[in-house]
Amino acid sequence: MPLSDFFSQEGKIRRLGKKLTEKYGPPENRQKAIETLAEIGTPEALAALLLRFTIASDPGITDAEEKQRVFELLVDAGDEALQPLRDFVRRQESVSWALRVLAELVPPAELVGIVVGELTRLGAEYTRDPEKKVQLINWLAENHPEADPRVGPALLPFIEDMSDDVKLAAVRALARQKLEIAREPFLLALVQPEQSARVRQELLAALADCGFGVQGHREKVEALLQEPFVLDKGGLVKRR
Repeated sequence: MPLSDFFSQEGKIRRLGKKLTEKYGPPENRQKAIETLAEIGTPEALAALLLRFTIASDPGITDAEEKQRVFELLVDAGDEALQPLRDFVRRQESVSWALRVLAELVPPAELVGIVVGELTRLGAEYTRDPEKKVQLINWLAENHPEADPRVGPALLPFIEDMSDDVKLAAVRALARQKLEIAREPFLLALVQPEQSARVRQELLAALADCGFGVQGHREKVEALLQEPFVLDKGGLVKRR
């Protein structure tokens, strides 16, 4: 590294970011880096500060305290933190803390747009670690059960995801909204020969909770019913 770069602000931010992500290093080093990056306060420094959300350190109580401090400092940074936060949601795998910060800085509808946009970008294709999709889907389910019109269409593709964990999250989120557009996708996923047993059970639970009929698929659904689910005369899945 050239000497001029070492003494530049860019170099300083890079070094502080490295200290911030040393999970086995002394806590005081990370904590000093947190405060210094917040004092610098540029978008580049705030982007480095966000990296604290990418590691888990021991002990757990210190880890939680440091992340909470980063959360507070980013909220205090206001608009200056918005672009770093958007970039973080796009680039990183664990995004729950960043979404919590954004919830303090932007209107709910705008944040729904950010989450829906990222889910759309990710799509239902295979990813090595499905946790990001699960976090985004669960956030939508927990924060906007009132059925924002963008949410249902964004969730539907994930019923066919390669990961069972993603499928389960999507089915549960859609079931909370009871959207009629989910009925046929639920049934098609249920009768897929390769579908896993736990996803089938979740789909049966969703059909029962939503009060969706099985029209067009009755014979196949009857063959797949497992306790505690039964099919009534009207073609509705019920729990015993």
